[in-house]
Amino acid sequence: MVRGMADYGAETILLAGAGRALLLQLADPAVGRGVDEHSSFVGRPVNRLKGTLTYVYAIVYGTDEQVKEVRRRVNRAHVPVRKAGTEASPGYNAYDPELQLWVVATLYDTAVTIIEKIFGPLDDESADAMYQDYARIGTALQLPRELWPADRAAFRRYWDGRISTLRAEAGGVRVGRGLLYPKHTALWYRAIIPPARFLTAGLLPPQLREDFGLPWNHRRQRRFDRTMAVLAVVYPRLPRRIRHWFKDYCLAELDKDLRKNRQPIQRQGASA
Repeated sequence: MVRGMADYGAETILLAGAGRALLLQLADPAVGRGVDEHSSFVGRPVNRLKGTLTYVYAIVYGTDEQVKEVRRRVNRAHVPVRKAGTEASPGYNAYDPELQLWVVATLYDTAVTIIEKIFGPLDDESADAMYQDYARIGTALQLPRELWPADRAAFRRYWDGRISTLRAEAGGVRVGRGLLYPKHTALWYRAIIPPARFLTAGLLPPQLREDFGLPWNHRRQRRFDRTMAVLAVVYPRLPRRIRHWFKDYCLAELDKDLRKNRQPIQRQGASA
């Protein structure tokens, strides 16, 4: 049976790769500078993560109304994230299709990495379906469909080329370390950060571990391998309602916001 993004996208275990995807994004110099200079990610990491995942969940599982709303939110958030380049520093623009391609690429590659570690390798048909499905995350914004690599082989060439030269700059490192080593956040968030930081380090390319100051050695690698092996046994056996709870929560919160937005219009119509 062919299984695509709709079959795996709701799995909460994908959150294990959130740090990897984010640090890969921040390692792109333009993304790193844009987030460093315009984003409140470090101050509100949970809200920003929830916003990103609500967008993804709505694109994959949402109604037309939900999709319209999350697109509006993301586009509004991207408006101020732009800066003209100078001789000393290249510019950036959150609407740049190439930057959006990189962001979606990190989400796709991270999702497949986690899925295959937990559920086992995808067969070719499912892998192709998953790959084509992920293009929707970008094409719902400003990513032209033709910019998404044509197939998985083309994507691998694009990905390997980017990873081979990718090194984080100061702005991206500053944001990344602010997320990995939070100082002014809720106690529960600080409590979950050490295991999240460990998983993030284990999933990153070696040069980015170095850039973001994440120590690694053979002992940590063995511990990481054991952790993923245990998760691969335990997680798929959990009830579906537990495995999909975060998707259900995010879309329920989105619906709540949409209902609130409708109420003033309804009251105005009634008074007229």
